[in-house]
Amino acid sequence: MTKKIIIGSRGSKLALLYAQKAKDTIIQNSNLGNEDIVIKTITTQGDQVKDSRLSEFGGKGLFSSNIEKELQEKIIDIAVHALKDLPAIETEGLITDTFLERNDAKEILISKNKKKLKELDLKSVVGTSSYRREFQIKKIRPDINCKLIRGNVDTRLKKLNEGQYDAIILSLAGIKYLKLENEISEIFSTEEIIPSAGQGIIALQCRKNDDRIISLLQKINHDETYKRAHAERNILKVLEGDCETAIGAHSVIKENNIIIEAELFSLDGSKRFYEKKTGKIEKFREIGKEIGQILKTKSNNSYKK
Repeated sequence: MTKKIIIGSRGSKLALLYAQKAKDTIIQNSNLGNEDIVIKTITTQGDQVKDSRLSEFGGKGLFSSNIEKELQEKIIDIAVHALKDLPAIETEGLITDTFLERNDAKEILISKNKKKLKELDLKSVVGTSSYRREFQIKKIRPDINCKLIRGNVDTRLKKLNEGQYDAIILSLAGIKYLKLENEISEIFSTEEIIPSAGQGIIALQCRKNDDRIISLLQKINHDETYKRAHAERNILKVLEGDCETAIGAHSVIKENNIIIEAELFSLDGSKRFYEKKTGKIEKFREIGKEIGQILKTKSNNSYKK
């Protein structure tokens, strides 16, 4: 009897939908049945941080380290992550090289009375947990007060409805998965607000030496998303970005070219550094690295403590 495959996931409603999507995609592309794959819920440190910035507790890896630990210890076989929550540097002994087809990477605003960002009252309070989003919003509306918000989507919507915020910024991909599109007040184009690197991408991670799982995952890897993911994340790798780094990166593939744009903010958000490059699709890794290097030079490390 073949050993069951265990997929590890965070326990939020959205994370479990991502894990189910991964399971369904594996089943559709293999001879495995529903009973052959089990989803295991894992509580991460990030889920336990309720009212503070993640950087105060160690940053991005808070959403992945507990899951990765179970992968290393062979308790689970596959880890499912929202790519934007994964640190840029791979954890020893593990490999993240499988990506499901990208969902919409755009950012959205949910506000009271369906007001758009430019229609919000003067000095309105907007909830976000990201420095990048805060600086991008203030670029459009300098008078806005950004206030920290944490928790899953339901928790954030509850806080908005209770009047703690006038509006909140979230990713469109998550809202679509949760079928909450009717809540949206405004969808920002990726030119207006450049999203986080890898936003809208579900990433699958396994052990580097687990040939059975690697061959299974290779069958479901989405090629275009794979190239875009690596291009965008190579920018982060060069910048050695963490959750305090206010960086947006987004790529599109048109015919035989990949177009990547990125923006980086100084620590206090007062300076913005922007770069856009187009190149042959097969150079996706190199172009990402080039943009990272250009931004690093332009910023003179003003994005780092």
